[in-house]
Amino acid sequence: MKPAKITDGVYSLRVNHFNRRLFDSLIPLPEGTSYNAYLVKGSEKTALIDSADPEKAEVLFDYLREEKKLDYVISHHAEQDHSGSIPLVLARYPQAKVVTNPKCKEFLMTHLHIPADKFIEVKDGETLSLGDKTLEFVYMPWVHWPETMGTYLREQKVLFSCDLFGSHLATGELFSEEHIVYEPMKRYYAEIMMPFRSNIKSHLEKLARYAIEFIAPSHGPVHANPKFVMDIYRDWAVSEPRNKVLVAYVSMHGSTYMLVNRLVSRLQEHGVCAEKINLDQFDEGRVAMALVDAATIVIGTPTVLAGAHPKVVYAAHLANLLRPKARFLAVIGSFGWGGKAVETLSALIPNLKVEVLRTLLVKGMPTEADLKQVDELAALIAEKQKGLPPCGGRGCMA
Repeated sequence: MKPAKITDGVYSLRVNHFNRRLFDSLIPLPEGTSYNAYLVKGSEKTALIDSADPEKAEVLFDYLREEKKLDYVISHHAEQDHSGSIPLVLARYPQAKVVTNPKCKEFLMTHLHIPADKFIEVKDGETLSLGDKTLEFVYMPWVHWPETMGTYLREQKVLFSCDLFGSHLATGELFSEEHIVYEPMKRYYAEIMMPFRSNIKSHLEKLARYAIEFIAPSHGPVHANPKFVMDIYRDWAVSEPRNKVLVAYVSMHGSTYMLVNRLVSRLQEHGVCAEKINLDQFDEGRVAMALVDAATIVIGTPTVLAGAHPKVVYAAHLANLLRPKARFLAVIGSFGWGGKAVETLSALIPNLKVEVLRTLLVKGMPTEADLKQVDELAALIAEKQKGLPPCGGRGCMA
């Protein structure tokens, strides 16, 4: 593998993992992922920015086979997909120093047992000279760990953004294409970044002070159109939700399905975008992406042993962890002889700052009176969402 030139003295050492299908034993990877390291060569010093998952360390070292010396290893984030190969890099380049912030140093010493004397600690805004190139360190905590930072290369106007602006996308293309990268970026944001929306808002404001020509994230291709990237992140993290409803449901014998179909139909008649997801075939990423924009979440569940269906429980727990910007919530469903499905779900979502519009659980097959209550719920949702920007998103029907 040969390093791919991004701009003068800056090279991508992207390690693609095309056949990885699960991240953190949790997150589906329909398009694989990559672990991105970067090489910055100055007139006097050379820096390696991040490393790779140790499972793919041999690819990283293939990139580095002609590098006789590394002076610095910049560590943005201690999670192993970025930092896991740093001990191997230090073994090959024993003169190199790990440059990072104090919190990341603490984590690297704990997780990877890198000795304290191998580190150079840097503060927010501090610089490191490579000769004719200047690296400025930019603290960006909680995207998505507390120690995360980025690096700005002043002369070439490159932002090495770590996980921020990344995408789980294995590709041979050096630079991103907007129509291809949009959905992998949204999936990545939804699954990993959405709980930290307030932090991202602050970081976007901070980064607005920098002239940026390239964004080089730690996953996925390099972005040569920073405006596109910043704009979609502002939409996802800062803007108000869309005129959209996520209807996530499971139906065991058809009763809940009848309620869901009636609701989606009536929402469409009111001009409300509805994304209907059957949780029987659970894709965490698709649910997370739908949560990014939805103003209302409707949970449809049958009753199982007096509680909500286990797959609905999992989805509710996921939504609680992701903390989307939804404003409203409703629960619909059915039961055979009794239960506490609503109470079960309510206990699972304390992080959702939503107004509960209605709970409608019917006994057995829905009657016409039950379906009229669904119609009323659709009308209420449409009224509540009046004035919100239109959806126009993947999977929506309106």
